Amino acid sequence: MKLSRRKFLAATAVAAATSTLPTPAVLGADSKKKYRTALVGSGWWGMNILNTAIQTKTVEPVALVDVDKRHLEPAIKQVEEATGTRPKGFNDYREMLEQVKPEIVIDATPDHWHALVTIDSCKAGAHVYVEKPISHTVNEGIAMVKAARDANRTVQVGTHRRISPHNVAAMEFLKSGRLGKIGSIRAFVHYQGGAGTKEPDSPVPEGLDWDMWCGPAPLVPFNRRIHPRGFRNFLDFANGQLGDWGIHWLDQVLWWSQEEQYPTMVASTGGRFIAEDNSDGPDTQHTIYQFDKFNVVWEHRRYSGNPPERHHIGLYFYGTQGTLHLGWQDGWSFYPSGNMNVEPAEHMPPQLDKPDDQNIAPLWMDFVDCIESGKKPVCDIEHGHRSTTMALLGMLSLKLGRGIVWDGEKQTIPNDPEACKLLTREYRTPWQYPEV
Repeated sequence: MKLSRRKFLAATAVAAATSTLPTPAVLGADSKKKYRTALVGSGWWGMNILNTAIQTKTVEPVALVDVDKRHLEPAIKQVEEATGTRPKGFNDYREMLEQVKPEIVIDATPDHWHALVTIDSCKAGAHVYVEKPISHTVNEGIAMVKAARDANRTVQVGTHRRISPHNVAAMEFLKSGRLGKIGSIRAFVHYQGGAGTKEPDSPVPEGLDWDMWCGPAPLVPFNRRIHPRGFRNFLDFANGQLGDWGIHWLDQVLWWSQEEQYPTMVASTGGRFIAEDNSDGPDTQHTIYQFDKFNVVWEHRRYSGNPPERHHIGLYFYGTQGTLHLGWQDGWSFYPSGNMNVEPAEHMPPQLDKPDDQNIAPLWMDFVDCIESGKKPVCDIEHGHRSTTMALLGMLSLKLGRGIVWDGEKQTIPNDPEACKLLTREYRTPWQYPEV
């Protein structure tokens, strides 16, 4: 798609006017302190976050925690090469909190561990950067918000799209009223894929503490499809595509809506119609969220892709004056009503940091700034909890096989004890579910 110089400059001007984000070249230039920082979960994404934090010159990495020595030992070496100092290595995050007493903890564990690591870190006096989704069940999220507030700790959630320049500019466009009155929003992720194949269970690899990896979740046989990096479509440990990708786009809806923070009804359908692999997450899912003034539809499929519609991931905001697509690697595009041209009338390309096309650096600097100022971060734990809750309610409805009514103020499903049971889950002994 060819973008005219006028439209490109206009889009760039919007970004400049709506975003005061620091650039990587100046990140950390005025930092007066390096925070003693520990990383829990030293795999690919955890090291992505820590390496970015190191580049901002705001951290002193003092400890790395991982139950898999195949990740931990290379990560320790990498940090030592980058900083000249060797951080301590731990298998158990609780020992790390007791011995090292970090000022910041990066919680980059699988989803089923997020609640315990974040809550215990707050209680130990650390500020926390926790990956999304913040929890595996709704009541864990409630307990995490309470722990952060009780300890007066800053907790930033890794929903970095709240600080990405093209997302910020798209929000300004939507809030300007140029799309008219918005009555419907579609969130979607359609990635090319297929049925997959079965992977037999196998002995636990040397150096991996599989019992600790499973932690509060059921102790299942080891399977290479679960670890490393495959856990997101295994429902004992995560919440499928809706929990993984859905939170990013549902969070954008809540960011746009401001006062409309809670859906009142949620209904979801889907299943495993194509998948033949070891996972148990749905390969196809459609979820409707009813708000007072608009509705939201989530849809995903783990096959086929989405070439007919051009965009395979993101949001469509449908308004009386047209449609706005807000994406990831394709920025945002505005299609006015009545315009049959397939090219957008306005477009802003993305501004993403390499090598992973994310914007972790400005989100990290916002985190540090809020630790020092006492302000709420742009992706505060409460924002992350609300967005995570939307995703989890969709999965809850799918498991029930029916719709639910949601009381967002009381954070419960009124007069529905069967559904309320799914707001929590039983932890495996000796782990204890966090108090709400």
